[in-house]
Amino acid sequence: MVDPEIANEGELLDKHVVWDPWTPEEVASRLSGTGARWYVVAGWAIDLFVGQESRQHDDIEIGVPVEDFQVIRECFANYDFDVVDSGRRWPLTSDAFASTFQTWLRDRKTGEYHLDVFREPHSGSEWICRRDERIRMPYSLLIRRSADGIPYMSPEVALLFKARGLREKDQADFDRVLPLLSPQQIDWLRVNLDLVHPHHAWGYAL
Repeated sequence: MVDPEIANEGELLDKHVVWDPWTPEEVASRLSGTGARWYVVAGWAIDLFVGQESRQHDDIEIGVPVEDFQVIRECFANYDFDVVDSGRRWPLTSDAFASTFQTWLRDRKTGEYHLDVFREPHSGSEWICRRDERIRMPYSLLIRRSADGIPYMSPEVALLFKARGLREKDQADFDRVLPLLSPQQIDWLRVNLDLVHPHHAWGYAL
């Protein structure tokens, strides 16, 4: 949560903010060879797991350990990053950086956004859920790879984040992925849904 004084310093995001999101393939190409442990998250992660694009995506998000963000930044030295939270944005140098996790990559020439980088907590080789630090997973299990080698967040973890909003597209992703999950993935999702979203409708479906 951003400190109220810092929040007031943030610029309101214009409703006409323009996204021209890269595809996972473009992101992977641009980050080829980097040492950062990055991975596609959210709706695109679900599509990469299934192996088929289900819908048009308005943006694209990747996760990265917070300490590896500098590596990502250096890969995009010709672009700018904005810190974003609750409908406001700040420059990367703002104090808001420390208390937020979203960082949008902006084209200096056009002002369009191409990528949203989530700066995630971790402990060494272990990912930590930003919503509940009791939920953890080794990166060796968290990060899967598509047939083309694109790293993405394991689907049961992606669904855990989608559970809070439960938008129409989130329900569609759950319905599409559930038959493809292993018993171990279903158990993981059931246990951790109970931690962060007790009595969630998906919990009864698992």
